[in-house]
Amino acid sequence: MATQKFMGEHQLVKRLAAQVGDKGMAIGILKKRGDMTKSGTLTKKGKARDSMTAEERAKDRAVKASSHPAKDFKYSARTNRATLKTKSKD
Repeated sequence: MATQKFMGEHQLVKRLAAQVGDKGMAIGILKKRGDMTKSGTLTKKGKARDSMTAEERAKDRAVKASSHPAKDFKYSARTNRATLKTKSKD
């Protein structure tokens, strides 16, 4: 995956540009979803997203798609996905 080198924090624009294949398009997407101002600086929301690691972003996506808290998920760097932890039966 081309975006594996931009998995850390403070690489929001580079990561999205690698995903969509164009920096200008990435900036347009960030502006449209409220992560960047018209002048091209990150908003408070954008800065929060930019400061997240790949694991934090994956867990955040999983939390938004479910009714579970972040602590219920485990992260796989191989797939860049967070999945529910299995509960052991004692």
